[in-house]
Amino acid sequence: MPKTDVPPRWDRKMQQRLACGEAAALSELYDRFASLVHGLAHRVVGDEHADAVTRDVFAHVWEHPDSYDPAQEPLRTWLAALTSRLAVRRLRTTKTAALARGGPGTAEDLERTVRDASVAARADYIVQSMPAPLRAALELAYFQRRDYRQTAADLGVTDDEARRRLRLGLQLLATAHDTGAPGAPPGIGGAA
Repeated sequence: MPKTDVPPRWDRKMQQRLACGEAAALSELYDRFASLVHGLAHRVVGDEHADAVTRDVFAHVWEHPDSYDPAQEPLRTWLAALTSRLAVRRLRTTKTAALARGGPGTAEDLERTVRDASVAARADYIVQSMPAPLRAALELAYFQRRDYRQTAADLGVTDDEARRRLRLGLQLLATAHDTGAPGAPPGIGGAA
């Protein structure tokens, strides 16, 4: 069964608890979102640095709880954008350091790698930012290889509604290459 979005009330309470320095809140947040954060980081920086990015994300949340505004976006979306930004930054830093040490590749290879990682991070951000019904439809179609009729049956919606959700989800994903698109997470793109 697909996961549902975290209620906004939970997001507000979590932000308030973090702002008060409640360690249990950070633990609860980590339990709920660590796999999401680690998965997004892994997509950009691979095994070697995904754990470090995950630690960086939760350290940032602990040190700067007021940087999240529940009125602006869901906590899940904000964490996805933060993860993407920090992962792309780490990728750029590690690849630049490797080049400076005389590692393989050129500056153009570095920029291409960062650009590709930025597109991947943006696609992940788009998926995590989608409303739960769109995300659930895409997950069924992509990961479980369901066609639109099977997706409709699994979600308990009409065939037309399943097609609409899939079409809209794919249209949103098609914007992943456009880093200047409205709604793009801050810091995502080649210059991150």
